Amino acid sequence: MASYASDVKKELTSLEVHPEHAKAELAAFLRMNGVLNLHDHQFSLDITTENPAIARRVFKLIKVAFGIEPLLIVSRKMKLKKNNQYLVRLQQHVKEIMESLLIWDSEEGLITRIPKRIMNSREGAMSYLRGAFLAGGSVNNPETSRYHLEIYSTYEDHNRDLAELMNKFFYLNAKITKRRSGYIAYLKEAEKIGDFLHIVGALNAMLSFEDLRIMRDMRNSVNRLVNCDTANLKKTANAAAKQIEDIQVIEEQEGIDSLPEKLQTLARFRLQHPELSLKDVAAQVPDGPISKSGVNHRFKKIREIADSLRA
Repeated sequence: MASYASDVKKELTSLEVHPEHAKAELAAFLRMNGVLNLHDHQFSLDITTENPAIARRVFKLIKVAFGIEPLLIVSRKMKLKKNNQYLVRLQQHVKEIMESLLIWDSEEGLITRIPKRIMNSREGAMSYLRGAFLAGGSVNNPETSRYHLEIYSTYEDHNRDLAELMNKFFYLNAKITKRRSGYIAYLKEAEKIGDFLHIVGALNAMLSFEDLRIMRDMRNSVNRLVNCDTANLKKTANAAAKQIEDIQVIEEQEGIDSLPEKLQTLARFRLQHPELSLKDVAAQVPDGPISKSGVNHRFKKIREIADSLRA
């Protein structure tokens, strides 16, 4: 059964690739998942995934952005999970493409920061975040788990830039933290997670998320009300049981007729209606209605008389 995160990524990989946004999305993929190799003074760039839809997406991004068709190599993993492994390999104009995407500098080497042209562009930010989520993102199913969306990054400065990108244009309240061998930018608020899914283009996933979130929140609200009602019923039952116990002590030792008239009326009414709350007793007692504090005061008098008889 596919996970919710898998459904989100499946929807994202099915989106049309726009030439003007392909480079920003591709830059995220290559910066986060690309492996640069050097053989016989020739560079090659590999992206490996077990998700065929992501492999096709990377292939198409490269083709649309630079007019080059990379190699697509399928192999079968022999250990444990026998899933296919998909390798997208770029062998032409690698350095030029890396430099064009501002991932590589001939003097500085690998550039881990997100380029300013993307940091300052709302459309570029949306495309880059889409690529970053496909490359290293996950989101919990809102029906079964706490709300949580994250994007993993190897580089601390890239992680900070991701969070800034989410907050600069879209006010998502993204936070950052260290995670094992890398870092994550993450969201915890359900509304912000829904906004992120909308921003990167996963509209169906966003609507599904909102439906599941509303159902979950509704169930939680109902459960809280039920628990509250149950607690109130238990409290009412315990209070009534103590009141009846006091009245029975008086009845057995001196008789209810020994009580003052108002206390007699209340005692007999309580014995006839053990299920009523204090509020309902106050409203329905034959010599009433009286206030809730008034009926409570009378029960307190009955308790004092019962306690004196117990002593």
